[in-house]
Amino acid sequence: MKRIVVGVSGASGAPYAQRLLTYLATRDDVETDVVFTKMGRLVWSHEVDQSIEELGLRVFGTGDMTAPFASGSANYDGMAVVPCSAGCMGRIANGISADLVGRAADVMLKERRPLVLCLRETPYSLIHVRNMERLLLAGARILPASPNFYSGADSVPALIDTVVGRVLDQLGLDNDLVTRWSGL
Repeated sequence: MKRIVVGVSGASGAPYAQRLLTYLATRDDVETDVVFTKMGRLVWSHEVDQSIEELGLRVFGTGDMTAPFASGSANYDGMAVVPCSAGCMGRIANGISADLVGRAADVMLKERRPLVLCLRETPYSLIHVRNMERLLLAGARILPASPNFYSGADSVPALIDTVVGRVLDQLGLDNDLVTRWSGL
């Protein structure tokens, strides 16, 4: 059984988080815990027409530093922050554990476990790029929310799946959400 944490920050892109969490909720081989930043919960309410509680996953409060994944000894297998705002990325890059998302990300980095940041920001500033560099050097994976078009996606949900499938790949979770490139 894999144990995964999903952080949801305040960047626009809650439908990516919704799809990821909906998919993970169907997996019998994955235990998924969720934590929102304060703004993440607000953006979710604005962009998604579903209560997080409907998914049946454990949801922890942003200030709950007693959550199991706030410690490396809990032995979680990875974390994804979907979507990840540039501000959240910057706090993680600089070791600022002001909330549970930041603390959990810090734990993943120090324990050398997969940390996937699905950045939802454009354009990038030099500060963003330098924060990405710091995170890449620390072992994080930066995965911008950039859907692919070679898959022939014919709807917004299908485009969302191209990103979510790549997030799952980075967490080491097999999936068939994304059409694999097989050449021309």
